[in-house]
This record gives sequence, structure tokens and C-alpha cells, in this order.
Amino acid sequence: MNDDAEQPSGRLAIRTLAMPADTNPRGDIFGGWLLGQMDLAGGITAWSRANGRVATVGIESVRFLHPVNVGDVVNIYAEVVRIGTTSLTIKVDVWVERRSQLHRLVKVTEGMFIFVAIDEKSQKRPVPPS
Repeated sequence: MNDDAEQPSGRLAIRTLAMPADTNPRGDIFGGWLLGQMDLAGGITAWSRANGRVATVGIESVRFLHPVNVGDVVNIYAEVVRIGTTSLTIKVDVWVERRSQLHRLVKVTEGMFIFVAIDEKSQKRPVPPS
């Protein structure tokens, strides 16, 4: 699956295909597109744990390790690493399967996203106990 010792952690939240419309002038997938996908994956994970609506309030860190190429299958894993009174910190890792090496995963990006649980009026609310 992966030649490195590290393996994906967390749960697979999104799996998609990198398309030509999402490239930068160099021909690699645009970092902003990848950040958007990571935010979606983190939001899905936070929504599930918070048992309802959440909003992104910050990105603690992001590291781009390798480029994403057109045609790569993008696998985004997410896991809750910290729960506050109203907030959740979600670790998001992006692994790709290259067209030339299907079933071999390469970690390309990692980040920490912070979400806050919100009610129907978009006001903070407590994260329920697990």
C-alpha cells in the first residue's frame, strides 16, 4: 500500500479525482483546491462528532509535502484530536494514488483545522459528550 512506515490515520472522509480544471499555471493541482477539500473532510468529521452544524474558525497548520497531479486519486483522512467546550481540532491528512502506481499511497499534505459547534442561529454551542 505505502512504502513509507507511516500509514493513513483517522477515517477516510473524502475520496475524489484531481482534474485538469483545478491546476495552477505549472500544471500541478492548485493548493487552494486541496485546502478546500481538506476543509470539507474536516467539516464532515467535526459535524459527525459535534452532532450537528459546525463552522471552520481556523487552520492551525498546513504542510504541503508533495504536489498533487492531474489524475491522482485523492484520499482525505480526518480524525478528532482535541475537543474543547465548543470547539474541535481535526487532523486532516491527504494521501494520493498516482495514476502510474495505483494502490500505492503517497502522503502529500497534512493540516490541523479548528471548527466550532454552532446552533441554528449560528451561535456557539457546547460539543456534546461522546
